[in-house]
Amino acid sequence: MDSEIALALRNKGCKLTPQRKAIIEVLSGSEEHLTAADIFARLRDKQPGIGLVTVYRTLELLQENGLLCEVHIGNSCRSYLKRRSDGHHHHLICRGCGRVVDFTGCELDSLQKRLSQETGFKIEKHLLEFMGCCSSCLDGRED
Repeated sequence: MDSEIALALRNKGCKLTPQRKAIIEVLSGSEEHLTAADIFARLRDKQPGIGLVTVYRTLELLQENGLLCEVHIGNSCRSYLKRRSDGHHHHLICRGCGRVVDFTGCELDSLQKRLSQETGFKIEKHLLEFMGCCSSCLDGRED
């Protein structure tokens, strides 16, 4: 299990139940963004007693504690990836297959500063997601 996530949860006073440990293991072992349904499917055989509600609650707990990267992939669906130490990044999301590609270097610091000055709004963070079609989906189109 991911000791970094376990330590962060313990420091927040959260219990590490067997179900939470299993969910954390799935997230830690994945290089791709996973939906709650993806995680549930991967756990079904290993943790037959786990419920989808438990997966959602654990994802919410991890997200609230800044341990996950969350992506809004449309239709109120979200996918998750363990937050990496390489810092701030954003996403390209394919509307065709749902593939998520991470990228860095958004260069929004000056815009964020200007917006804050113009509006008096204290900006704490931002999300940048581009929606479109990946090259694989474009190759398969019959346009």
